[in-house]
Amino acid sequence: MLELATTHRPTLNAYDRRRYRRYEVALLGRYMLESRREYPCQTIDISTDTLSLAAPIQGRIGERIIAYIDQLGRVEGTITRHAANGFVLSVVATLRKRDKLATTLEWLAERSLAQGIDERTGVRIVPRNPFSQLALPDGSLERCRVIDLSTTGAALALSARPALGTSVALGRIGARVIRHTEDGVAIAFASVQDETELRAQF
Repeated sequence: MLELATTHRPTLNAYDRRRYRRYEVALLGRYMLESRREYPCQTIDISTDTLSLAAPIQGRIGERIIAYIDQLGRVEGTITRHAANGFVLSVVATLRKRDKLATTLEWLAERSLAQGIDERTGVRIVPRNPFSQLALPDGSLERCRVIDLSTTGAALALSARPALGTSVALGRIGARVIRHTEDGVAIAFASVQDETELRAQF
């Protein structure tokens, strides 16, 4: 059973806040509400100030929780707002722990970009209808062929090469470009997708 600890959140000045970046990193974990009930979760994006989680139970605004995230360890905080598939947590930590977290997040982001599509988890799906469209930030649509996909990302064949980190959408699924390939790009979905819905869509 996870246990809550009393940790006071220090006040960060403007310089400290500018130092910390937000990373779109998908990591599995679990969290505990004040009721002591535990649930599985997955990170959507993380900074040393905030943690966005895909979670089955949202909890109350202002509720204090503890999460244990793979490769990050214990993270404590308060729910600041609800999202469509989870909630956003305001992280409670010392400045020393924030610096350590920032270093870990940078390492994870660099490793993800280096290894790209091979880091995807879950069953690889070969689409029955591979032709789709990739929406770019300027509103344009690029016709593409889905080589394969999983619940966390996809490999696409297309002529365009959006820059690494570009926010895109494959059909209705938000994603970002994580790697250029010989045929096109690899993308990571913004959140874990339902396998049954993916098979129905593609």
